[in-house]
Amino acid sequence: MIRIKAGVPRRAGRTRTDSRAPGRRGLPSWLRGTSRPGRRPLRRALALGLPTAWGAVAITYKLACPLAQQNSLGARAVTSAVFFTVGTGLILYVRHTLLRELRQARQVADAAQSVLLRPLPPRVDGLNLAAAQLSADHGATIGGDLYDVVATEHGVRIVMGDARGHGLTAIGTAAAVLGSFREAVHDEAELDGVLRRLERALARHLRERARAEHPSAGPAPDNPVAEEFVTVLLLEIDRDGEVRALNCGHPWPYLLSGTSVEPLATADPLPPLGLFPLPPDLPPERCGHLQPGETLVLHTDGAEDARDARGRFFPLSTALSEAVRRQPVGAPQAVISSVFTALLQHTGGLPADDIALLALRNERQRRRAPGARGTARPARTNPQPTTHL
Repeated sequence: MIRIKAGVPRRAGRTRTDSRAPGRRGLPSWLRGTSRPGRRPLRRALALGLPTAWGAVAITYKLACPLAQQNSLGARAVTSAVFFTVGTGLILYVRHTLLRELRQARQVADAAQSVLLRPLPPRVDGLNLAAAQLSADHGATIGGDLYDVVATEHGVRIVMGDARGHGLTAIGTAAAVLGSFREAVHDEAELDGVLRRLERALARHLRERARAEHPSAGPAPDNPVAEEFVTVLLLEIDRDGEVRALNCGHPWPYLLSGTSVEPLATADPLPPLGLFPLPPDLPPERCGHLQPGETLVLHTDGAEDARDARGRFFPLSTALSEAVRRQPVGAPQAVISSVFTALLQHTGGLPADDIALLALRNERQRRRAPGARGTARPARTNPQPTTHL
């Protein structure tokens, strides 16, 4: 969407129109001259000029050149060379035009995808972040996986989710959930309020899809709306490092503390959003504290469900253990890079599902314990590095 900013002079009352431009009536005068439709025929003529010239050369040679009328071997060779050159030129021209249009389409697609799944900042409220996503669709940089990290007055709130399937349908569902999350995290004081907002946003999105994909308007959709759902994991980390979670059918993240790798929680999650209504009471799961130096790794089920040529699942916990063994500091960038390298080697570079990983490390300083007054400072039991990768 192109937004026209304020600051353009405008008269009160009716918008002035120009009767000399019947195809642009109703537009303000300051906007009417921006697209210049008169240039379009000229551009089309220039675009057709080169193919026309090549065709004219071939026809002129065939009809007017005496050599083209001869049946000798040399004349036929020259005629074949001329038409081969003309055909090659036309093919190269068409190829160049298609590649230019493809580059423009990819630039537009990359811009749109970066707005939906925007890159995360390296730090959010003392938490060091790193994330990576791999789409199963060739040529796409995003899919049905979604994630975001937002610092609010209620704490740092994180979402990780996975829409059913992949492709354009899953991207639309992920966009609806992400848009609602980015607004609700600032408005809702409690985590259950955020989850209920996501549920309502998903229900609205599915109702709109149902109207657009009704069988009476065409063939039945491949993915019926009644079968759509989204797994969602909501986390909230306050200033003291306490972690609270609401999980709707999503895999629990892993906690990396030193060289140990353990699930953050083992409680049974709620059903995914879209399958059943949320229960009236939604108490968040208290998952302890994320201590300074510890790392959380969130992931979608595509990471653990990835298989190799023999059908074996990817051992995500083993890959995380190997990553922290190589990098005991547990830097999120190093952990994500190590896991993705192992995952692509396991699948041969061809994952069958979308995959998303998000790692965050608590880089906040430990609070000093109250002690006796004096000039001596309490010793730090776990000093933190002053530089981060």
